Formats: sequence, C-alpha cells, structure tokens
Amino acid sequence: MQDSTAGKSIITQLKKKREASITKFKKKEKDIFDKEKKLIAQKNILSKDEFESKIKELRIEISNYQKERNKTSNNIAKLRIKASTKLISKLTPILEEYSKKNSIRIIIQKKQIVMGTKEDDITKDILELVNQKIKNIKLD
Repeated sequence: MQDSTAGKSIITQLKKKREASITKFKKKEKDIFDKEKKLIAQKNILSKDEFESKIKELRIEISNYQKERNKTSNNIAKLRIKASTKLISKLTPILEEYSKKNSIRIIIQKKQIVMGTKEDDITKDILELVNQKIKNIKLD
C-alpha cells in the first residue's frame, strides 16, 4: 500500500500536517518558556500573591498546551487510520476483480508468506492496477 501512488499521497499529506503542527507547537513552547523566564526575572519585583497568580496562569497555559498537543497528535493518528481504511476499501474491489479475472482463489499479503515461487508473486500487477485506478486519497 505504501508503494502505491495513493499510499505515497497519504504519507506526504500526513507528513505535511505533522510538520505544520510541530512548527506551531515549537513556537508556542518558546512563548511559554519566554513567559516563564520573564516571570522568574520579576519574582522579586512582584508581590507574593501576584507572583503566585502568574505562576498559576502559566501552569494553566502549560496544561492547555499539552492537551492541545496531545489532541493534535491523536487527530493525525486518526487521519492516518481513516486514510488507510479508505485506501483498503478502494483496494478490495480491485483485488476481487483481479482474482476473478485471473482465477485466483486467495490473495495473501507478501509479508505473510514464508515460502513461495516468484511466479506466484502478483505484487507488481496489483500495484500497477491500483496506481491506474486510485490516484490519491484526500485527507479530511
């Protein structure tokens, strides 16, 4: 699946989403770190209550940052699963058609085979068919 055009498209789209989120979170992380430094520098200037209040705000901000980061990570994982499911659902009829056309009763993933002859390997044929019929899968 990863070698197909659609599989590569999925991988590329997920990589872009992951990189965009990493960039976004690095910026937020830097902002929080800068706020922490600034707050530490103001420790002796601020009253104890004001300092405690600002520390509490910073902790809440850190907690929200972590929640948002986890949520984004989970969303990307869900997108990957959803895209794989879409690809498999589009792949199934292609495999059925190929097996009927070539009188094949069973198709097994290559990684599940312990031993077999090269003539039984239909990976290239299937890959060509998939690339012809499924150009890409759009992520939502």
